[in-house]
Amino acid sequence: MIHPNTELKFISKAIGYGVVATEFIPAGTITWVLDKLDREFTPDTFKTMDPIYRDILDTYCYRNNKGNFILCWDNGRFVNHSFKSNCLTTAYDFEIAIRDIQPGEQLTDDYGYLNITEPFEAVDEGTERKVVYPDDLVNFHKIWDAQLKNVFNKIVDCEQPLKALLKNELWQKIERIANGKIEMDSILDNYYNEKSS
Repeated sequence: MIHPNTELKFISKAIGYGVVATEFIPAGTITWVLDKLDREFTPDTFKTMDPIYRDILDTYCYRNNKGNFILCWDNGRFVNHSFKSNCLTTAYDFEIAIRDIQPGEQLTDDYGYLNITEPFEAVDEGTERKVVYPDDLVNFHKIWDAQLKNVFNKIVDCEQPLKALLKNELWQKIERIANGKIEMDSILDNYYNEKSS
């Protein structure tokens, strides 16, 4: 489920629609949580689907560390890619804002950590990276872990409208990480190695 202080908005012809903040979202805010309405499809199920459905899943899904396709039921599926993303996924099936997000600003992910199936050339943002690859998570997880660690402790201090979607045990773990009692699990835990399966 996407953060409630967001809306779907047309961005441009090149990009299409995106998810935009309607209010200020501070760094450390949980911006999305995998919930019970999100759909999960195995690779075998995906292969047996009609092409029209496979195209939809190719466009709107990410893959988890089992290789299953996850389709968000709400506007979360419209969050666009950016090499300078303001949100990052965690090893705990939720994403957080890694910097403050202003009203009217898009919420963005780096698709490099979404286990994409094929490389794609992204919109040029003046960054060194120009192409998103299926193994980006292996190559950049240390950078993303550092960005997450920089704001993870803020999770417990921010207002969290999506907190009700987290199990109590997970919230307790978040608190222990935020207080420095245990280490944060690496974003690399999300990696699906297609070659080894």
